[in-house]
Amino acid sequence: MECAGKGKGTRCLGPPRKRCDRCGAVAYCSASHQILHWNDHKEECKRLEQQMKCADVLNDFPFTFSQEATLQVLEKKETRCLFLSKRGVHQVGMWLYECCCGESVTSSDCSRSNDVWHLPRILCPCNEPVSPISKQLSSWKDYYEWRCIPLHSPVALLLHWPLTIYHATQAVLGRSTPEIRDKLYIHYLGPEKELLQLAVFAELHALFPGVHVHIELVGPAVPQNRDGERINLCNYAHCLETDCICKSLSENLSWDVQTSRTSKVTLQLRRGFYHDRYRDIAKDFSPHLVIAPNAGIAAYSSWLPTIELIKEINVPVVFSDYCEEACHLGACCISTVTGHPLTFPIQLNPFRQPMVVENSALFLPCYSNCFLLGFEMVLNVSLRTVH
Repeated sequence: MECAGKGKGTRCLGPPRKRCDRCGAVAYCSASHQILHWNDHKEECKRLEQQMKCADVLNDFPFTFSQEATLQVLEKKETRCLFLSKRGVHQVGMWLYECCCGESVTSSDCSRSNDVWHLPRILCPCNEPVSPISKQLSSWKDYYEWRCIPLHSPVALLLHWPLTIYHATQAVLGRSTPEIRDKLYIHYLGPEKELLQLAVFAELHALFPGVHVHIELVGPAVPQNRDGERINLCNYAHCLETDCICKSLSENLSWDVQTSRTSKVTLQLRRGFYHDRYRDIAKDFSPHLVIAPNAGIAAYSSWLPTIELIKEINVPVVFSDYCEEACHLGACCISTVTGHPLTFPIQLNPFRQPMVVENSALFLPCYSNCFLLGFEMVLNVSLRTVH
């Protein structure tokens, strides 16, 4: 964690040990830096104070490892590396990118064979669900019970990507429209780590049975050599056990081979900013929904023309971010561009990643896909709620 007043005149005198007495969310190396930073901090201080009071809610998960993955990481009694090592998934496959050990890996290094959970079948969703969804999933507990996964399994650390898509779709489209057709088109903006974990999106087969889910992943992090790549996720990421049915189903299939399954999940990778690529992407079909995970709207000026475009095309959009304060700043940017308040107000994502971000800029707990917000100018799609 850095001194909140870093760059304010003099150099920092040491580590930031002096926390703001009011909000407790930021810290300083010295009283002089705290004084110099007050004009910048005073507006956010009260908001951060309220957000800190809700920290226990942010850390509330149903897993047996919840305290280990939240408070212990925050207090530096635990690390992501150690957490993954204890479960035998450190520096392997898709898990490599869940700690600092994978920071030097790029999405161009990820091979198509990186579709293994590296867990026994009882701990991962490597095959079709035992029964279809009978009710709308509203929590990690609901999902784990439906998929018959014990609560000590760490798969939620990766599955927060498809489950956030599911939740956003239900919250925005399922809320206001009577039915979903046999196709669901999503434009997914700014993928980074996801490009190295694409196999987890196969869980959308189970979450949207009978539906062809097509996702355009658009962003500058897509490598040039993968621009335009199309991926058909025929099978679920498989488990470690050699005699599991997930092996027999995928033994002779690649990601690009068709199956008899009624659902279908296809991905298309597009390099560049959404506002530059949209016209080409939307030639064949317009999206039902735009999703931008961990967006950081206020931190990147490139979001402004993208928000202008989304306003123009009249498509609902859901952004996520690591903390409520980032969403608040993003909401201000959105309202400035659109001239309207949010139609999808800031709210906690029940399917946020259940492991806190290490070395956050705030003492406030931060999680990947932690909060959601969004807007829609006009909604012209006809979709049914998935059951």
